[in-house]
Amino acid sequence: MKNIELPSIAIIGTFDTKSDELQYLVEKIQAAGGIPITIDVSVLGESIFDVKFSKHDVADSADSTIENIASIGDENNAMQVMAKGAVRLIKKLHSHKLIDGFIALGGTMGTDLALECASCLPLGFPKYIISTVAFSPLIPPDRMPADLQMILWAGGLYGLNDICKSSLSQAAGSIVGSASMVEKPKFENPLVGMTSLGKSTLSYMVHLKPALEKRGFDIAVFHSTGMGGRAFENLASENKFALVIDFCLQEFTNYIHGSIVNSGKNRLISAGKKGIPQIVAPGASDLVDIQSWGEKPGRFKDREYHAHNRLIGSFSLSKSDRKKTAKSIAKALNKSNGRTHLLIPKQGIQEWDREGEPLHDPEGLKHFCKALKSEISEPVTFDEVDCHINDEAFSAKTLEIVDAWIKDGIIKS
Repeated sequence: MKNIELPSIAIIGTFDTKSDELQYLVEKIQAAGGIPITIDVSVLGESIFDVKFSKHDVADSADSTIENIASIGDENNAMQVMAKGAVRLIKKLHSHKLIDGFIALGGTMGTDLALECASCLPLGFPKYIISTVAFSPLIPPDRMPADLQMILWAGGLYGLNDICKSSLSQAAGSIVGSASMVEKPKFENPLVGMTSLGKSTLSYMVHLKPALEKRGFDIAVFHSTGMGGRAFENLASENKFALVIDFCLQEFTNYIHGSIVNSGKNRLISAGKKGIPQIVAPGASDLVDIQSWGEKPGRFKDREYHAHNRLIGSFSLSKSDRKKTAKSIAKALNKSNGRTHLLIPKQGIQEWDREGEPLHDPEGLKHFCKALKSEISEPVTFDEVDCHINDEAFSAKTLEIVDAWIKDGIIKS
């Protein structure tokens, strides 16, 4: 049995072509107090030093042999088979509690494989990638685990030098420190997953969080700007929530209208698929986000615009866009396997749409609410609430539903 005071770190890389760099990383992890668990994902060459799991072990995990993989003759397809084996091996090590952290090193090929491995590990498990394309547009957001750490492998494509040693040593300290200090989620109390934006836009969590905590729940509020929604959906797909309060659908709206500020195609799907009770409201779904530093899309040029900061800004949606959003929300919710209740706040769905604010559009809101009601069907139920989503009355209605569901045994509290 491993010493639990010294974290075991899975180290993945091609130990034939990156032997110097990986050996240096191993030494730094040892110096930081970690136990290296080396995994070689090479195909053609041989490692010059002993590894815990050889390329033959990885190939075997993929139900193949290294000879068969090498004979494929195409590096992309060959490394995808190695990725399959590496993922299975990492999953096995994790399930048997034999590793406390994961780190990988690579260029585009190694990063591609590393992303697959990191994605098989749960939220809260320390995961780190040293990459020549860290944070690059080459990496689509839907391939990045929500809690992934990355660092640029600067100046290290071939051989060691002072610059790349800086990256490698930082990474070694980070993964050992993370694995040593992490408080992994214990899920001792029933967990409520809630979505929102910052309090200047959506503020219902200010009322709901303390009230739900008094009822014995832990509350996790996810920032709905892309990666937050990915983390939210990941946990829902793992059935970690006792209840979902999904009151900010902006990421979903962004996806529907082609913005990169989204959480992928599975947003608004996982809780319903798992049968998790969910209360849903269309918070901020009258907006579409863009990067405020980028070129403004021509199709939104006649819409009202709000620059939230130098990173993100929002356009209001036209009536036809809002109808498309309403139909898409209803289509996703109507597939739910569990209890789903929709709340429709008639006086507004984000702070900037109040009277006197730049995105105030009562006719657009009325049109949206009407479209949403017409598309919802059983088993989904809904209420129209004559207040704004940020009003205390809206939170009170939410708590009324929660209490009824607790009493009826729909929510396990």
